[in-house]
Amino acid sequence: MTENTEKYSDKDLLEFKELIQNKIAHAEEDLTLLRSAFKNDSNNGTDDTSPTFKAFEEGSETMSKESNVKLALRQEKFIRDLQNALLRIENKTYGVCRVTGKLIQKERLKLVPHATLSIEAKNKQ
Repeated sequence: MTENTEKYSDKDLLEFKELIQNKIAHAEEDLTLLRSAFKNDSNNGTDDTSPTFKAFEEGSETMSKESNVKLALRQEKFIRDLQNALLRIENKTYGVCRVTGKLIQKERLKLVPHATLSIEAKNKQ
C-alpha cells in the first residue's frame, strides 16, 4: 500500500467520530453559555452609584459583550470545523493531509481532531 492511498481503519474512524462528537457536545454547551452571557443585559445594580462609576461600568460591560461575541463566533467556527471532520469520516477521507495526501499522525488528530494538514504541511505555511 502506498502512502498516498493510506486511510484510517473503520475502527480508528469510529474512535475519532466519538471523540469529535464529544467535542461538539462540549463546544455547543460552551457556545450556549457565551450566547447567554452576551444577551444578558442586566445593569449589575449600578443605578444608585456615582455617574462616573456607572460610565466605567457600562464601558466595561460593552467590552465584555464584544469579547463574548468574538468568542462565540470562534466557537461557531470550531463547531463547523468539527462537523466537517465528521463528514470526512463518513467519506472515509478523514485524517488525510489535504496538501501531501499522507496520513496525519494519530496523536495530532487526537489533539486537533479537525486538522486537515499534517505537521509537515502546516510548517510549510
